[in-house]
Amino acid sequence: MNQKTERLRQKYLDNPPQGMTSEDIRRMSEDALLDMDYFLNEDDLLEDEAGVEGFYIF
Repeated sequence: MNQKTERLRQKYLDNPPQGMTSEDIRRMSEDALLDMDYFLNEDDLLEDEAGVEGFYIF
């Protein structure tokens, strides 16, 4: 496994998301772990668009 993925796994093993256990994290595939991290941090991806709401067509 990739070194970054292992650091991410260790992060979630130390502090599992609500509703999960360390054992759940330990058994996750690399892809599932990356997907979980993406969705848990999805709000951070739009940080530069603070205050912008709605749907716009240009």
